[in-house]
Amino acid sequence: MNYFKLFTCIYLFFVFNVKPVSAQKFSTGKLLYGVAYYDEYMPAERLDKDVAMMKAAGINVVRIAESTWSTLEPREGEFNFTHIDRVLQAMNHAGIKVIIGTPTYAIPAWLAAKHPDVLVTTSRGQVGYGTRQNMDITNEHYLKAAERIIRKLLEHVKDHPAVIGYQLDNETKAYGTAGPNVQKLFVLYCKQKFQSLDTLNKIWGLDYWSNRINSWDEFPSTNGTINASMAAEFAKFQRKLVTDFLAWQNNIVAEYKRPEQFTTQNFDLGWKGHSFGVQPEVDHFAAAAPLDVAGIDIYHPSQDELTGVEISFGGDMTRSMKGGKNYLVLETEAQGFPEWVPYPGQLRLQAFSHLASGANMVEYWHWHSIHNSAETYWKGLLSHDFSPNATYNEAKVIGKEFERLSPHLINLKKNNEVAILFSNEALTAFSNFSQGMSYNDILRSFYDAFYRMNVGTDLVDPSSKHLEKYKLIVVPALYAAPDSLLRRLNNYVKNGGHIIYSFRSGFSDENVKVRSTRQPGVIAEACGIGYDQFTIPKNVGVRSSSFDITEEDAQARQWIELITPTTAKVLAYYKHPVWGKYAAITENQFGKGKATYIGFMPSQSLVSKIIDDAVKKAQISRDSDLKFPLISKSGMNEKGKQVHFYFNYSATPKAVKYFRKTGRELLSDKDIATNSSFEIGPWDLKIIEEN
Repeated sequence: MNYFKLFTCIYLFFVFNVKPVSAQKFSTGKLLYGVAYYDEYMPAERLDKDVAMMKAAGINVVRIAESTWSTLEPREGEFNFTHIDRVLQAMNHAGIKVIIGTPTYAIPAWLAAKHPDVLVTTSRGQVGYGTRQNMDITNEHYLKAAERIIRKLLEHVKDHPAVIGYQLDNETKAYGTAGPNVQKLFVLYCKQKFQSLDTLNKIWGLDYWSNRINSWDEFPSTNGTINASMAAEFAKFQRKLVTDFLAWQNNIVAEYKRPEQFTTQNFDLGWKGHSFGVQPEVDHFAAAAPLDVAGIDIYHPSQDELTGVEISFGGDMTRSMKGGKNYLVLETEAQGFPEWVPYPGQLRLQAFSHLASGANMVEYWHWHSIHNSAETYWKGLLSHDFSPNATYNEAKVIGKEFERLSPHLINLKKNNEVAILFSNEALTAFSNFSQGMSYNDILRSFYDAFYRMNVGTDLVDPSSKHLEKYKLIVVPALYAAPDSLLRRLNNYVKNGGHIIYSFRSGFSDENVKVRSTRQPGVIAEACGIGYDQFTIPKNVGVRSSSFDITEEDAQARQWIELITPTTAKVLAYYKHPVWGKYAAITENQFGKGKATYIGFMPSQSLVSKIIDDAVKKAQISRDSDLKFPLISKSGMNEKGKQVHFYFNYSATPKAVKYFRKTGRELLSDKDIATNSSFEIGPWDLKIIEEN
C-alpha cells in the first residue's frame, strides 16, 4: 500500500469535513491517583515491590507503554509484550487500573535505519536519530509502522480487565515538519481552500517582491517565505496535521476499545522553562474534539516559586477544551528538576489544586527516577535508590485523602463568569511581527491578574459557541481575526457583555492582511476609538484619574497606540510632551455593554487594577477579601453541593474569614459556620463542602 496516498486520502477526508469517530461519555467513577511506570527501564527485578509501594501510597492507576516502541517491536514485525503482560497481571492483581499509551512518539532505530525519510525534515534540514518526536507524522513508512504497532498492541490488551483507557501518542505536535511530502500536502490544502491562484495571490499579497505564484506546479516551498500570510497559513496547516493525526489514531483505537474504555491525549502547553500559555503548535479545542476525555501535562516551578498559577491555567485550558467537562492530569512532577523538589506540604497542595480546577486524575511523571540517558536528573516520585523519601511519604497522605474524599470531589463542575478568548491564528500572526513581545506573556498577564484576585476563568477560542454566557471576556492581542469574529464580539458588547481588548487587536484579517480602514478596524465601533499611528515608547508614562497610578504603573512599555476617542471615555492618557494628548486606556458604552481598550503594554500591577475595575463593573462574584497567596476555587459536586477550596501558597500561616454557607471542612471532618474564621498553615489548604 502507498501510505503517502493513504495519508493524502485521510487528509482530504478531514478537509472535506467528514467527522471522525465522536467522543463518548466517560466517567472515571472515582478520583484517580497515579504514576507513569516503565518496567522496561528497571535496573533489577522489583515489580512486586513497586506494586506494594504503590498500594501503600494509594496509587490506583498507572500509565504504561507510550515510550517503549523499540521494546514492544524490537525488529520489524516481531513483537514482544512481556513487559506489558507482567505489568498488567501485577496491577490487576493489586486492583490498580492501567492506561495504555500508543507508543508512536518515539520511533525505534530499525525504522529510521530502514526508512531514513521517516526522520522529520524541518525548515532547517533533516533531524538526526536519537531524540524523541523526531519523525514526520505524514511519512508513509512511519504511518504504516505506527498503525501496525497500535493494532498489535490493542489486539493484545483490549480485553484485559485492568485497562481502562488509551492515551494517543504523547504531547503530539507537527515537530516542524516541512519536507517535500508536507509541501505537496500544503498545496492540496491551498487548492481546496482558495480554489484559484488569483484568489490566493490577492489574499496573501504575493505581488510583493515578485512572490506571485502563477501555476500550482510552481508553488514554492514555504521554508524560505518572507510572507507572513503564507507562513501563518502553513502554521495553521501544520496544526491541522496534528488534529488529523490524532483523529486518525482515535479512529484506529475506537475499533478495539470497549464501551467503558476511554481515549485521551496528554496535551502540553507553551513552554517557558515550565508550562506557560497557549501551545502554539496545536489547536487544542479541535484536536480534543474526538477524544472521550481531555488530558494535560502540567509542569511548574516549586519551592519558593510555587504559586499554583500554572496548575490553574493548565486546568482551565483543559476543562475548556471539552466545554467544561472534567479532565485528566496525565503528567505532572513529583520531584522533577533538582530545583523543583517540593517543600513539605507542597505535593499535597499541588494535588488538590488540580482537583479544584476540575481534574479527575492526578498522575506523576513518573514512578522512579531514571538511571541514565536524557532525563537522568528529572526525578520521579521515588529517587534513584527506590527507597521511600519525604515526597513519597507525602504521596501516601494524598492517596488516602483522595480515596476518602472521592465522593465529594469527583466530577466537580465549574460555572465561571469570565473567559479569556485566545487564538492560535492570532498567536502565530503576532509572532511574525512581535517587536520582541510574546503573545503568551500578554495573555498570561491578564490570566494571572484574575487568578491572584480569585476570579474563576474559562478559556475560549473562536470556535466556542456560547460567548454570551460570560459577563466579562478579555481578548489579548487579537492581531489576526476575520470580520465575522469581530462583529460577533461587537454584538456581545451590544447585548450587554463587557469586553477588554489589549493593544494590537483587530489589526489584520484572518490572512494576516492589515485592514485598510482606520484601526482598530471592525471593533472600533464597539470601542468608540480610532488610531492611525503607533510607536515604540521611550520615556512615555501613563496618567489617570480613574486608577491609582503608582511609580511601577507609570511607564508605558513595549508598544503604544496613539488613540483618539470618538465616543469612548478616557480612563488614562499617556504622559509625554508630545504623545500626552492621546488616550492610553478607554472605556465605551456600546448598546447595553462596555468595551475597554488598552493601547499599550501595562505593568502587571496596572493590569490588575484594570481587571479589578472591570470585575466590579461587570458584577463578577468572588472572594473579594482574599488575594494571593490565598487562593480560593469553587465548584459543585455530584451531590449538588458547593465545594470551596482555600489554598495558602506561602511559607507563613494565613487567616481566612469564611462568609459562605455553613458547611463541613472535609480534610479535618469538622463543621464550619458562616462568618467564622480559620487559619491555613504554610503550603496548606482547607476544603469546605456546604451543607
